[in-house]
Amino acid sequence: MTGQEIMYAVGFFLGVFGAIFGVWKYVDGKIGVVRDDLAAHKLHIAEHYVSKQGLRETTEQLMAAIGGVKDAVDNMTLRVDRIVENQAKPRTTRN
Repeated sequence: MTGQEIMYAVGFFLGVFGAIFGVWKYVDGKIGVVRDDLAAHKLHIAEHYVSKQGLRETTEQLMAAIGGVKDAVDNMTLRVDRIVENQAKPRTTRN
């Protein structure tokens, strides 16, 4: 091989390597953007949405409060029934 052929071969391989390197940097840049977007999305989800455990705890507290209200209403109806039963019934007379 002559010096000119060697220079063509070296130039060709440098060109191929440069093209591969350029494509790699382009793809790596896109992957970095997607990675940053995913991190921002995960942060948004963590800030604005409730976890399963948090939802479970809140649901249990609400159900306990609703049970307390139900018991209070049941006791109130019993009291009203006792008041009505203890009232003197007016006697009706027949003429």
